[in-house]
Amino acid sequence: MPLIGRLRKLGRVVVVAFAVVGLVMVIATATPLVKLWSRALAGPWNDPSGEVLIVLGGEPTEQGMLGRSTYLRAQYAVRAYREGTFQTIVLCGGGAPESVAHSMEGFLLSSGVPKAAILTEDKSTSTRENAIFARPLLATLGGRKVLMTSDYHMKRAARVFRKAGIEVEPRPIPDGLKRAPRWNGRWGVFQDCVMETTKMLYYRLRGWV
Repeated sequence: MPLIGRLRKLGRVVVVAFAVVGLVMVIATATPLVKLWSRALAGPWNDPSGEVLIVLGGEPTEQGMLGRSTYLRAQYAVRAYREGTFQTIVLCGGGAPESVAHSMEGFLLSSGVPKAAILTEDKSTSTRENAIFARPLLATLGGRKVLMTSDYHMKRAARVFRKAGIEVEPRPIPDGLKRAPRWNGRWGVFQDCVMETTKMLYYRLRGWV
């Protein structure tokens, strides 16, 4: 094929690719898709109480600062503790040089949660490892166990914990749903939902959910 023909063909492919990406962005930012998707991934929403609150870390700590999703989960953990029913908070999440769990612990301590009420699991680097590495800690704790994480992450997380033999009550927080009302936040929510749905399919193939 002559060079000019190849360039024309490549140009058509590029135009189609940009058109598809543009259409996806319009659908994601100008429709209620991400709100509905986040809610579907969250599952039931009834804010259960219990004795043990399990909080999963999100984005890693950078330069001593909590990642956005981790910060939001830590905030809601403090709110839940102040309700007065939770006796223990188990924070999950590894990372280096400082683990996500220890970063969240610092936030909880600065917010008035007593150190005696906090346990940390600081080795895990995935949702499955959250459950596996937290299981020995949770086995020593009695009472109802409540799982807290972002809305779009909750369905997979709850299934992973139950698959690992840990019965939990889901308590999602409005992460994607907080960003969805703003058009400039919807693209990020769309990316989170796509990634989470992909991970759910992978976990199903591996038999982890």
